[in-house]
Amino acid sequence: MIRRYQPADRHGIAEVCLRTAAGGGDATGVYSDDTLMPEVFALPYVEYAPELTFVVSDGHRVLGYVLGVADTAAFVEWWRREWGPEFRKRHPAPGPPTGHDPKFSEEALIQAGVEPDRMLIAELDEYPAHLHIDLLPELQGQGFGRKLIDVFRAALASRGVPAVHLGLDAANTDARAFYDRLGFHELPSSRPEAPLLGIDTR
Repeated sequence: MIRRYQPADRHGIAEVCLRTAAGGGDATGVYSDDTLMPEVFALPYVEYAPELTFVVSDGHRVLGYVLGVADTAAFVEWWRREWGPEFRKRHPAPGPPTGHDPKFSEEALIQAGVEPDRMLIAELDEYPAHLHIDLLPELQGQGFGRKLIDVFRAALASRGVPAVHLGLDAANTDARAFYDRLGFHELPSSRPEAPLLGIDTR
């Protein structure tokens, strides 16, 4: 079942984020603190725009979600003012080595948590919204990804937002194929190592 976010979903969203954060695979234990990835790529969104967060639930737990913001520039301002300083207090420096060597290092992840300007893409005027979507493996291939994107695009369209963008891990070829099927296209500032895709909301 797809429904709007409820406060009780917060932990489940963090768990789904973590379990899909390694190129679509489980990132548990990859970094010194398992809260890092959700605190950069999921929880700021449910804090700032819970009305634009939608989950897939089996009635007991969150199995997937789509979340994002309608106005990325405003979100960046909020992040600088509200989220970033508190994030820095919780994560002042990288923790001890975990034995993993992720392409996205812990140092870079912490930097992303305090420097939201990375979200200010060149095409922001045309694509002001952005989103993140994650599904647990057990839910993939059942049409929920498309349905979540459709719900999110409709919510943006109802607010008069013309288009939305997203970034993805270049190594996640399954995700790229999924976005291509939905009609996402590369934006001019997209790079092979950091794909950037966009789509109209209608």
